[in-house]
Amino acid sequence: MALDNTREKSLSFTSMVIEDTMRNGRGLSDQWADTVVVRPRTTERHITVHKRLVLAFAISILTLIIVTVIAVLLSVKFEECNADSTASASHGNLTKFNQSRDALFNHRGEDSFQPWRQLRLPGSLRPLQYDLHITVFMDNFTFSGEVSIELQCLNSTKYVVLHADRLAVQKAVVYSEGKKTRALKIHRHFRYPANQVFVIAMHRELEPQKNYKVNITFQAHIEDELLGFFRSSYVLYGEKRYLAVTQFSPTHARKAFPCLDEPIYKATFKISIKHESTYLSLSNMPVEASISEEDGWVTDYFSRTPRMSTYYLAWAVCNFTFKETVTDSGITIRLYARPDAIQRGSGDYALHITKRLLGFYEDYFKVKYSLPKLDLLAVPKHPYAAMENWGLSVFVEQKILLDPGVSSISYLMDVTMVIVHEICHQWFGDLVTPVWWEDVWLKEGFAHFFEFLGADFLFPDWHMEKQRFLTDVLHEVMLLDGLASSHPISQEVLKATDIDRVFDWIAYKKGAALIRMLANVMGQPVFQMGLNDYLITHMYGNAGRDDLWNKFSEAMQKEGRDINIKEVMDLWTLQMGYPVVTITKNDSVDNSVTISQEHFIFDIKDSAPSNSSFQWQIPLTISVGNSSHISPESIIWVSNRTESHKIVSVDDGSWLLGNINQTGYFRVNYDLRNWRLLIEQLMRNPEVISVGNRAGLIDDVFNLARAGYLPQNIPLEIVRYLSQEKEFLPWHAASRVLYHLDKLLDRTEEYSIFSEYILKQVASMYHKLGWPTSAVNGSVAQATYQTEELRREVIMLACSFGSKHCHQQAITLISEWISSNKNRIPPNVRDIVYCTGVSLMDEDVWEFMWMKFHSSTAISEKKVLLEALTCSDNTFLLNRLLNLSLSSDLVPDQDVIDVIIHVGRNPHGRHLAWKNFREKWDILNTRYGEALFINSKLINGVTEFLNTEAELNELKDFIQTNGGGAAAAFARAVEIVEANVRWHSLFEEEFFQWLRKSPTS
Repeated sequence: MALDNTREKSLSFTSMVIEDTMRNGRGLSDQWADTVVVRPRTTERHITVHKRLVLAFAISILTLIIVTVIAVLLSVKFEECNADSTASASHGNLTKFNQSRDALFNHRGEDSFQPWRQLRLPGSLRPLQYDLHITVFMDNFTFSGEVSIELQCLNSTKYVVLHADRLAVQKAVVYSEGKKTRALKIHRHFRYPANQVFVIAMHRELEPQKNYKVNITFQAHIEDELLGFFRSSYVLYGEKRYLAVTQFSPTHARKAFPCLDEPIYKATFKISIKHESTYLSLSNMPVEASISEEDGWVTDYFSRTPRMSTYYLAWAVCNFTFKETVTDSGITIRLYARPDAIQRGSGDYALHITKRLLGFYEDYFKVKYSLPKLDLLAVPKHPYAAMENWGLSVFVEQKILLDPGVSSISYLMDVTMVIVHEICHQWFGDLVTPVWWEDVWLKEGFAHFFEFLGADFLFPDWHMEKQRFLTDVLHEVMLLDGLASSHPISQEVLKATDIDRVFDWIAYKKGAALIRMLANVMGQPVFQMGLNDYLITHMYGNAGRDDLWNKFSEAMQKEGRDINIKEVMDLWTLQMGYPVVTITKNDSVDNSVTISQEHFIFDIKDSAPSNSSFQWQIPLTISVGNSSHISPESIIWVSNRTESHKIVSVDDGSWLLGNINQTGYFRVNYDLRNWRLLIEQLMRNPEVISVGNRAGLIDDVFNLARAGYLPQNIPLEIVRYLSQEKEFLPWHAASRVLYHLDKLLDRTEEYSIFSEYILKQVASMYHKLGWPTSAVNGSVAQATYQTEELRREVIMLACSFGSKHCHQQAITLISEWISSNKNRIPPNVRDIVYCTGVSLMDEDVWEFMWMKFHSSTAISEKKVLLEALTCSDNTFLLNRLLNLSLSSDLVPDQDVIDVIIHVGRNPHGRHLAWKNFREKWDILNTRYGEALFINSKLINGVTEFLNTEAELNELKDFIQTNGGGAAAAFARAVEIVEANVRWHSLFEEEFFQWLRKSPTS
């Protein structure tokens, strides 16, 4: 599943295995059903016997009653011991599973007989296959269904516990399977909403190693929200049309049909969907047969799926059209979208690269794509950028549809990355699924890492993995992971409500960064060998992190390299945060350096005592350089808090450089003399240092200063070299850190000193590169990707920090558009021009943009126009936009969040967005609260640039009253705002003092 990133999961099926899985990351093989037991229980038959004995002897003398009671007690004790003995004899190798279960759940007494009260499904039953029939009524947005689930009983139980949420169950029947199928007597069935389960209490126990079939009929609404089976709409030729689509990840299949809705419960699914003939239906597998009925209805029967989890099952009912292509191996790929989008060719790009990507992944993983088809479905409304349903990937339109001539390079790159991400999930996530959500990074980290490898396959000149990965993944996630409120990448998930917090950028981006670091340590061929073995061993099953580490260790051993991958990586996955490595020249010993590590944290005083003991095994690459030369890198494994090492050719005039090309997940600090030498090198001849390390130095130095590890002048000195920087990546790294400083300072009295200083560093490159030029035929002349992105970055900095020439150019371009009604603004800078124009020009320009937003049919253009509307200096217009976005259909649901966030980034709208957020919180939380990541994205976006004591107190007061539903996101928000306030208190004066004295100010 791709989260919306605008450059922006399975425990053992029984509760007994949970803690062992969490601690050891151990996956279960496909034979898991044969090896699992649950804690023996005293049966109700025994209890009934005891009651009868008591009743039979009730009329006897007191002595006889006492004897009977003693006999009963001894009998119970004997039966418990006997049951324990039997279980031990049958499953002696599972003692640790029983211990884990007792340690986690401790469900004794009443809960032993009420498994629906447990936080997880009890594990007595295993699903083998589902047969699901759905009838969809688009006229009143309801659906009815009938599901037949074949279950294997693993341990005797009187209860069938299934997940079901918001379903009206009409009938439930349980059949025994065998030579003679018969309906079994049901005592009762009921819902237990607290755990979103539906319980069937049987009259007699189901017997181990026997199969049963559960048939349930039900009804439900097709909701007007973003989860389960929900509806969406679009307008075509003035007519409003509806579609319905599913979003089941992570725990919402239960909203569409009763099921065992945990990733470990894999089964096969045979789906049939009945709908009006004016619609078509889609699911994971191809249609086997369609049967038309006389009343204008059609039933589509889909082929049975391979074994899979419920969360990536999917179906849709729509009246879209499609284009298709076929791979060399015979896989049919179709892209379904609104008819007008298909007609314009908006889906052609996605269809083309998907065909190439299937071949790329098959070749890289050496494992064939598993299904006969792959559909890509573009929907107007979706909670995430996309969802990797096996064989039916669903995308929000702006993450898959692309309009040539209108879409910018950055938009094309964003679409590319999302598609690459989702196709990777067909292997990592669908074919091999994490055992439980604690290791969601096993699928999301890999998919995020392969975004960059896949993009490099499609566009080798983009250098995504070696360059853009640094700014868009590594630098971004280290901001989050440097907070005291961060968490380990693998974290305990005990219940469904805990799942939200594991779907964050720590799982996605830190997962990708750790995988990249490990791939560089192992070497690409060995890394691929380990992945191939991992996929083949666990295909159609589940796996945990230890399964991956074991395969990587085996691959290393085959190459004669004995590295215990688990030992190394557990320190990175089970501890929060990351280290800062400090390299200091040892003046008293020739060619000697001291290397130390400590837990990097932005607020040093908040570093908890327990965190001070954090240590990592760090693969530190290091080189020595001088004015004209840099040595080949060498690798040092840093395991201790402080170490001394001999480095060849270290003298007074040479500098040290650590973490070559930023392949490691850590920051590097140096003594001040080494920083001075590095800055001098950048000023004289920056190209001696690689482009990746130039970007890394910028990001490290700004964040080390922000956290108090370095004086505030060091980062300001390093950006002086930018006038000589010819590559995009360092500029992009500088733009990101300067953006953060800009938002910290944009309401201070001396802001102009800062903006003028930055503008002077940008000016020469801005005038040298100029603006994109038009070709003779009126089209924009395209330079190389790197040149175009560099030009865009410099123009953005120039306009943001107040360049009069840049402002005038934007005003001229918009004025020409309005007067001629022909948009000649180059697509790659439209967002900059639109935003700058709206902020500087009058209300009529805002109204013009608002009109164009509604009339435009190009998805990418609508996105840019909507964001531009948030740039106004007019608080009345900003307030109007905020109110319209939430209270009308004029702004798509998934874009409402972006409107609030972008208004909050505008210094004139920051207080409005913050006020709107607090006043509308109940509405926002109701609408988006269940959708993973959306609430935390909103909370972070609205609060991250609050930086006064008053705003901090407002935030704390608000949380005290309203913050129960998103505790982790609010805790992070408080920490960030506290850090902002503290920076002003500790460093603002030092910062401006240096700027006032700087000769270039």
